[in-house]
Amino acid sequence: MIIETQTTPDENVLNFFPPSPILKSGRAEFVDAKSLRKSPLAEHIFDIGNIVSIFITSELISITKTSSATWDTLKPQIMAEIMDHLSTGESTIVNPPETDTDIINQIQGLLNARIRPAVKQDGGDIAFVDFQDGIVYVEMQGSCKGCPYAMVTLKEGVEKILKTYIPEVKEVRNISADGE
Repeated sequence: MIIETQTTPDENVLNFFPPSPILKSGRAEFVDAKSLRKSPLAEHIFDIGNIVSIFITSELISITKTSSATWDTLKPQIMAEIMDHLSTGESTIVNPPETDTDIINQIQGLLNARIRPAVKQDGGDIAFVDFQDGIVYVEMQGSCKGCPYAMVTLKEGVEKILKTYIPEVKEVRNISADGE
């Protein structure tokens, strides 16, 4: 198995070109422990040490090393990991979870289709602000802002609907326009 390499203008980056596609489509970047859990190949390469980031497309694997490491030491180890990976036939990305972007699109779709029309009937509105760690942040607006029943609407209505249709949603919180 021949894996070609190519230097780049950045001496800390080296591109590896395996003989067969690494990804079916798209691209993936790995820079931290959380992202590594999605790729056994990236995890094995990071385990070598002195690796800063890995960028993978269907044609190439671009690896950035620390400035203190040398390619003479890293290159053979990286090539061995790539060859091992290709010989096992293991998927480069395993069980990719839905991205936050997909979840946010679902949240916004439900808000616009089912929740906002009901809230608007009472003279208010609800705006999506953010989604982090299972928590949806919204801003109650109009007559809903400061309404004594807003929290009931939020928890018994909005949160219940979002949690029913989107299992990744764990809670819904209201924030004010000034970020409180």
